[in-house]
Parts: sequence; C-alpha cells; structure tokens
Amino acid sequence: MENHQVFAYPSDLDPDRIGPTCPDEALVMISRGFCTQDTSMRRASLAVAVVTALLAGGIAEAARTGKGSDAKRIEIVQSRPAGHPIMAVVSLGNQRVTIYDAIGWIMRAPVSSGRKGYETPAGIYSVIQKEVEHYSNLYDDGYMPFMQRITWSGIALHGGPLPGYAASHGCVRMPVEFAERIFDLTRIGMRVIVARNDPVPVEFRHPVLLGLDPARVGSGEPAAEGSAASDLGVLGPAKPVQTLRSLAAAKAAAAAAAIKKADAARLNAVQKTGEASRIAAALHLAESTKSRIELRVRAAQSALESADSPAAIQLAENAKADALARLADAEVRLTAAGLAAQGKPDVMRARREAEAAEAEKEAAVEAAAEAARKAAPVSVFISRKTQRLYARQSFQPIFDIAVTIRDPDHPIGTHIFTALDYIHEGADIRWSAASMDPKSEEDRSSATREPGHRFYRSTEPTPKPAGTAGSALERLVIPREAIDRISELVSPGSSLIVSDEGISSETGNHTDFVVLMSGEPQGGIKMRRRNPDFLHRYYRPYGIFWR
Repeated sequence: MENHQVFAYPSDLDPDRIGPTCPDEALVMISRGFCTQDTSMRRASLAVAVVTALLAGGIAEAARTGKGSDAKRIEIVQSRPAGHPIMAVVSLGNQRVTIYDAIGWIMRAPVSSGRKGYETPAGIYSVIQKEVEHYSNLYDDGYMPFMQRITWSGIALHGGPLPGYAASHGCVRMPVEFAERIFDLTRIGMRVIVARNDPVPVEFRHPVLLGLDPARVGSGEPAAEGSAASDLGVLGPAKPVQTLRSLAAAKAAAAAAAIKKADAARLNAVQKTGEASRIAAALHLAESTKSRIELRVRAAQSALESADSPAAIQLAENAKADALARLADAEVRLTAAGLAAQGKPDVMRARREAEAAEAEKEAAVEAAAEAARKAAPVSVFISRKTQRLYARQSFQPIFDIAVTIRDPDHPIGTHIFTALDYIHEGADIRWSAASMDPKSEEDRSSATREPGHRFYRSTEPTPKPAGTAGSALERLVIPREAIDRISELVSPGSSLIVSDEGISSETGNHTDFVVLMSGEPQGGIKMRRRNPDFLHRYYRPYGIFWR
C-alpha cells in the first residue's frame, strides 16, 4: 500500500452547525445569551448550556483521539513524486474526491456534494474554466474560491465548508487548502468523474485500444474480412511514427522562424522605402533648388543689361556672380542626387519579399496551430443509445459516425479509457480503464438521507475487473475510417468513453463531452439554467457567502 500523509483541517466554516463546538464557546453562551430574570428559565438554560458544553467537549476529545475524523482528512501520496493530474474522481457515496496521475492516486480529500433536490449529477465531465476567486451568480453571490468549472450551467469543484454530508447546491465543495493545492496543478480539460461508487482507473490493454495507437497510422494491409481484428477495427503493425507533440514542436519552431523572417523582411521593406523616399526627396530638392537659382541668374543678367550707372552695373555683376556660384553648387548637388537615385533600393522587390514572407508566416502559424490542435488530447464517445461514435478535440466537435454495438438491447455500462503516456519510444500508448457501476439499493437509501445526517464511508475504492470494460470493447464494431482518423490524433490525455447514455445537452462550445447517468438524481442540473455567458462579472458588495 502506498504511503500517504494526512492533514487535519478545521470545520469552523460550517454554516449548518447549530450551537457551540467547544466548551469555552458554551460558557460564552451562558454568560451572554442565557441569562434571564426568570429563575426557572435561567436554570433550564443553564442545564442546556452545560449539556451542550459536555457534548462539545466530547466531540473535541473524539477529534483529538482520531474518532470521527475520517471525514476531516486530506491524504497525499508520499511513496513517490506526484505527477501531472489527469483525472479527478468524486465519490458521492463516500463524499470524497481522489486525484490521479498516470501512475495512480496522488491526493484525496473529503467533499460535500449537492444536497437533496440539488444533487450533484453522477456523470463524466472535464474542467472547462478556472478562477482563483469566483462568486456565484445563481445563489446569493456565493463565494467559490479556487473554482474549477465542469458545466456552464454552474456546477464546479471549489473550496468551501464541509459539514460532513451532502449540503451544496450541486457543486462539489472541497477543503479550501486542498482546493488551492490542486488548483495550481490541474489544467483545463482534466477529466472529472462523478460517481455513486468510487471507480478506480487501472492499467488496461485491449486490441481495440491497440488499434488506436499512433504507430498504426498508415499501416499495411488490413485484416482479413470477417476476422475478429477486422470487426474490432484493429490495424496491422507498423513502424513507430513521430509523435504528434514532436510534430507540433517542429511546426511551432518553423512558425517561429517564419515569424522572424517575416519581421526581418518587413523591417527591410520599411527601411528601403524610407531610404528611397529620402533619395527621391533629395533629388526633388536639388532639382527645385537649381530651378530657383537659374531664375536668379536670369534675373541678375537682366539687371546687368538694364544697369545705367557704374554703381548699378557693379551691383548687378556681383549678384550675377553670386547666382552663378550658387548654380554651380546646385548642379553638383543635383548630379550627386541623380547618381544616388540611380542606385536607390528596389522598394517594389523588398515589398514583394515582405508580402511573400508574411504569407509564409501566416501559413506556418496556421500549420503550427493545426499541429497544436492535433497534439491536444482527443475525446471519443461511443453511445449505445444513439449507436454513434463522436469525436471532439480542443472542446470542439471534429466528426461523428455510425457504429455497430453487438446485442444493442443489452446494457453495456459506462467505461472511461484514458491514454496515459507513450511507451516503446512512441510506438504505443499505455491506457487505463475505469468503470461506473449502476446505483445499488444501498446507494439509493444513502442518497435519500435527510440533510443534517452526517455520514462518511471509509470503504477503500476497489478496482473493477478488467473483464467488464473489455467486454464492452468487444461488442464494438468501429468503421476503419474512424479508427484511422482517431489514430492520427491520439496522444497522452486522450480518452475513449463507452456508455449506454447519450450526450448531455451540457455538451457544447468550450466543453468536452458531458455524459450524465440517467439513473441518478440530477437536481443540481435541473435547478440551473445553462449560462454560456461565462465572462459575466458584477459588483459584490455584501461580503462572502458559501455556495
């Protein structure tokens, strides 16, 4: 068993508690609120306060000795360094959240999910928005620190008070310290599973998943018609291919080089345009200066011809000599400007080069963006309800296609297969599988407990037998074109979901697949209206209220 560290945290933020939580607080109540002129009432009040103080002392002692503290624990794996979180599993039955990386669980903490009438719907989600400080626009401006949204209608993971039972309006409250810790670790798109039980992802191999590995892209001859491999859409072996992330990195480097080249070409065009403008201006100035001086020479010659006295003649000769000297200087300047104009830069060529570099840059940036999009994890959902396969990437649909599910009238369950990391130098991908059980009678009775009844199950999560998930995959007949398209996109973080359910209406722009379990209470969704205006902000003058 992995070593883990346990942190205790206070529950004094619980708005649902009534009365004191420690003996000292009870004594304060005696001195402040239970004094009255009526002797009998004073005695009764004193008795109530004393009993309350004794009970509070017992609770405090139980907390010190560890009794009843299971619901107040944060566990962090200590036997190995924690990796990047890829999945969060919220157990409604245990009122606990577990964070997993590619190896196993790394953190656990108690939670408080939606109370009766506002139940947090069991289903499959992903993180679609994160905010350090968030306030509800549905419930009294409720404070939701370290919010990680999983539906645009308002369900999220966030910090908040934990009374020890389901008490929220549909969100999943976590210890604030824990919410802050995981907020810095998780990323947009992280898978979130909310289940009545506590499903555990286990390492899993299957021919269908093998067929989705990137090494099978563009492989050789397909399997024989009618064979099991053909039915499952499995492609034959092939040489390892460059990973999508490597391709994305190469495209990004090419885009960066193209941007640098375009910037240099644009700067060169600007510089040459400026230089050509200066040369043209100098030539124009030299030409206009020479023209003005030629006019002065002609004027001086006319004045000399009309002079009728020695003084006037001398003055006209001096003016003409000065004009001729200026004309000679202007001719020198004009000659120099003309020579400069002959060697002026080819502005049109520089502009054409800049335009070509800009077009090359745009193409490279677009290619890099497309490569980055393809390198993003792809989500595939196969629904027995609709008999279709759907694919989404970067929170947008990319294609869907009809599939065949053998024995379509028999339930197939809900299973989540997650690509963990590359193995065999990128030739294969390591997968995990987690299965969601239908709700049992015991779960149904737990779900109907009245608010205020504290409970916490200490049962450890038990991995499901691999046969359940494997049996689901073996009932699938996936068209080869779908396999080929998916294989081009699969990378660590990608997922395949197989379910009896259809796609929830919560699935839309800026979401991954949202799948709700139809047999579970969905009050937390039904009490909300879908609000895509997630950028809405407003003034909050009334302090902090917990949602």
